[in-house]
Amino acid sequence: MKILVVGSGGREHALAWKLAQSERIQLVYVAPGNGGTALDTRLRNVPLTDPSQLADFAQKEHVALTVVGPEVPLAAGIVNVFRERGLKIFGPTAEAAQLESSKDFAKAFMQRHGIPTAAYQTFSELDAAHAYITERGAPIVIKADGLAAGKGVVVAMTLEEAHAAVDMMLSDNRLGDAGARVVIEEFLDGEEASFIVMVDGKNILPLATSQDHKRLLDHDAGPNTGGMGAYSPAPIITPELHGRVMREIIVPTVQGMAHDGIPFTGFLYAGLMIDKEGNPRTLEFNCRMGDPETQPIMARLKTDLVSVMEHAVNGTLDTVKLEWDRRTALGVVMAAAGYPDAPRKGDVIAGIPEESAECVTFHAGTALNGNTLTTSGGRVLCVVGLGDSVKMAQKAAYAAVERIHFDGAQFRRDIGWRAIKRHG
Repeated sequence: MKILVVGSGGREHALAWKLAQSERIQLVYVAPGNGGTALDTRLRNVPLTDPSQLADFAQKEHVALTVVGPEVPLAAGIVNVFRERGLKIFGPTAEAAQLESSKDFAKAFMQRHGIPTAAYQTFSELDAAHAYITERGAPIVIKADGLAAGKGVVVAMTLEEAHAAVDMMLSDNRLGDAGARVVIEEFLDGEEASFIVMVDGKNILPLATSQDHKRLLDHDAGPNTGGMGAYSPAPIITPELHGRVMREIIVPTVQGMAHDGIPFTGFLYAGLMIDKEGNPRTLEFNCRMGDPETQPIMARLKTDLVSVMEHAVNGTLDTVKLEWDRRTALGVVMAAAGYPDAPRKGDVIAGIPEESAECVTFHAGTALNGNTLTTSGGRVLCVVGLGDSVKMAQKAAYAAVERIHFDGAQFRRDIGWRAIKRHG
C-alpha cells in the first residue's frame, strides 16, 4: 500500500514517519519533503506542489490515500481536485478550509453558531481600523484576515504597537493579500492550549492534548513565531475541561459547518485560551494539525495511523479507539539564524543523534545536498524527548539538542515550563 503526504515541514515528517511504521505500508511519498524525509529509506520525496500534478502522480502510482499537512494546498482546493478524480484524501475542501484561510469567515461563523470567542470587528479601511483601536484601547489583537504563515497575528500590548500593526498590514501591504483585511479583537488573558481532533464529516475523534510555545525567547518573550516547541499531554486540559471543549466548541463547530452546507473533513485544530476560572474560548481554528504539536503527538501515538486514516476517509471514525504512550513527549524546535524575520539558509547541520525509545528528531527546514544536510528554512528541527514526567521528557530532548550543531542555531531552554510549574 502506498500513501502520499503533502508538505515539507516537521508536521509532515512526523506524519510520514508514523504512517511508515505500519506493516501494510510499501512506501510513503512526501511531496515535496525535506532533508529528513530524504534520509529515511521508508519515505520518498516527490518534487511536486501543484494540486493537479499531485493528483496525476497519485493516479499514476496507485496511491491508496493522501494526507495533507499544510494550510496553503488546502486553501487552494487540493481536496476538491482529488475528490473530483475519485481519489481518497484526508483534509477539508477549500470551502471548509475558510475556517483557517479567512479569520473573518471563522469569527462570523463562531458568532453565528454561539461558539465562545473574543469580541471582534473586521476592517479594510485604515482610518476606521485606527479609530476602533483608539476607542477600544490596549492590549488588543490585530490579525491579518488571510493566511500569513503564522506571522499574521500581533498581540499589541500598547496602542502604538496596535496602530503600527494595522499600518503594516493595511497600508504598507507587508503581508500582501493576506493583510488586505484585518480582524481586530479583544485581548484574552489566560493559558493557551491546542485541541486537535479528526473529523470525517460527522464523527469526531479527539487526539492527545498538547501545548505550543509561540514566542521566540525564554519566558514567552520576543516575537510571535510559528512555534518554538510543544508537549503532550497538556495538564491544563483536565477531563472536565476536555468535556467542555468538546461540548461547547468542537461539536458545535462540526455541526455548524454541516448545517451551513460545508461539511468538515480533516484535522480540526482549535487554539484555545483558558482563563483563570477555567473557561475555554476559541482564539483561532486551523484546518490541519499544528506544527510543532504534531511531532510530540505522533511520538506518543501507538495505534496504527494507516488504519485510522482509512476510517477517516471512509466516514467510520466512530469505530476507532486510539492508544497512547503513557509518557510525556516534549519537542524543542531548533531554528535558523535570523528566524523569524530573515532566516539564514545553507548552514551545515551535524550531530543529530540516532532515533531511540527516548528521543526522535523530526526535520522541517532542512535540505540534503549530496550527503550534506543543511538548513533551508526558519524552523529547522524539532527534537522530541519522551519521559515519565514533563521534566524527564524535557531532559531527554535537551540532551539531544546539545549534541546537534549548526551555526546560529536558536532554541528556547524552557519548553514545558508551564506544566512543570503546575506539577513540579
